[in-house]
Amino acid sequence: MKYKDYYEALGLKREATAAEIKATYRKLARQYHPDVNKSIEAEEKFKDINEAYEVLSDKDKRQRYDSLGSSWQGGADYTPPPGYEQFNFNQGGPQSFNFGGGAGGFSDFFSSLFGDSSQGQQTYSKGGFSGFDFGGAQSAQRANRQPPKTEDLDVIKNLDISIKDLLSSNPITVKFSEMEKCTQCPPNGAFCTNCSGTGFVTIPKTVKVKLPKNVVEGQKIRLKEEGKVDSYGRKGDLLLIVHINDKSYTVEGSTLVREVEVTPTEAVLGCQKDITTPHGKICIKIPPKVSSGQSLRLKDLGLPDKNGKNGELKAKIKIIIPKDLSEKEIELYKKLAELRK
Repeated sequence: MKYKDYYEALGLKREATAAEIKATYRKLARQYHPDVNKSIEAEEKFKDINEAYEVLSDKDKRQRYDSLGSSWQGGADYTPPPGYEQFNFNQGGPQSFNFGGGAGGFSDFFSSLFGDSSQGQQTYSKGGFSGFDFGGAQSAQRANRQPPKTEDLDVIKNLDISIKDLLSSNPITVKFSEMEKCTQCPPNGAFCTNCSGTGFVTIPKTVKVKLPKNVVEGQKIRLKEEGKVDSYGRKGDLLLIVHINDKSYTVEGSTLVREVEVTPTEAVLGCQKDITTPHGKICIKIPPKVSSGQSLRLKDLGLPDKNGKNGELKAKIKIIIPKDLSEKEIELYKKLAELRK
């Protein structure tokens, strides 16, 4: 069989930290996931980086792999230590003599070091290598080891909301998708139709979230047990980061700002304008000789503050030139310009 250089697969040096391994894997997994990358090479590359991460992200597996030494070259012929190739971890007995190919969809090289990734449940001792756990991909979290922190199961998503959402008492429907390990891969390493052999599936999710009162830009909303699920059945949380995006308004604390368009004539002479606010339509009076950028303050038409009292709405004047001016109107502007000289 061929030696696999897991560090080379992730483009990392052997002294890479756990954080660097995790960050690099996430970047490559997104780049080569079959749902994103349709090239012929992507599927094989995706399998390689998943196998590499399976080993390098696990302290015991990485130590076991590193014990082979650093002089190996990827693709070089490799022979397992005496005794390893004779174990059949599927049968549970040390006298079985068949590896049966790639473990749980991983390569023969992976199998030669770690055994069946989905069914191995015992530690075997033979050939001077006692004490190693050969359980493979699903064994990293066994009872004799510390399970991963639940924070690793958390999912973080951005939540874009409007001013209408902020003021509504109804829950908001949030839809997103998450990449998770496939739970239906055949234990004998056969091709999995559920994940197309990639080991990962994209799961669409829908949740309802009730916005807390006085929610602000950048605030995090935690939804318990709506994140990822591990092999123990434990669930992480869903963290939603609030971003207030509204085409009509700018938010300044409990104050709302919206533009009110007026023509030059209306700005000079003054006028009345019907505008829409989060609390309904109102009619405002624009005073004569108003300037562009000037704001009219309207009390109690903004957002609730921490005491439950509404802030103000600023109607910011924006002077616009009508695009359908007639020749007569243009002539009048010319005369007005002469008068201003």
